[in-house]
Amino acid sequence: MSISIKDVEHVANLARLELSEQEKEQFAGQLNAILKYAEKLNELQTDDVEPTTHVLPVRNVMREDAIRESVANETALRNAPDDEDGQFKVPAVLE
Repeated sequence: MSISIKDVEHVANLARLELSEQEKEQFAGQLNAILKYAEKLNELQTDDVEPTTHVLPVRNVMREDAIRESVANETALRNAPDDEDGQFKVPAVLE
């Protein structure tokens, strides 16, 4: 697998980047070097290696959902620059 100038142009277009011919050649060369290095991993004997998602034994620690008191609406809005009908009022961002 190799990256062509056309591939670099396609990705640059998707990213809305304007690249010079020199930059296109440079990026194609750099990306091909990365792929060549990654292909070295295919040389490793991995038949006896267990698939992993993380190198450390990580587990997700979850707590039970519990109903508890929340901050009062008045307290939450106390430092708000502006509020209306018990909600934060912010400037419109859409026209």
